[in-house]
Amino acid sequence: MPIRLSRQTLAVLRQNIAFSLLVKAVFMVLVLGGSATPWMAVFADVGTSLIVILNGMRLLRART
Repeated sequence: MPIRLSRQTLAVLRQNIAFSLLVKAVFMVLVLGGSATPWMAVFADVGTSLIVILNGMRLLRART
């Protein structure tokens, strides 16, 4: 059981990092291109943080 939970944790961690970096990269390009404002990027970052937290909370359902 602990090995399975560790693997699930690693998978969720990788998902969270990839998603967060992707959103940051997209908004950096949009802001530098003039298609988005820095405030839009701030709100996107806050939204991304909430999604990452909720994604990580899925691990709480794992049986120990």
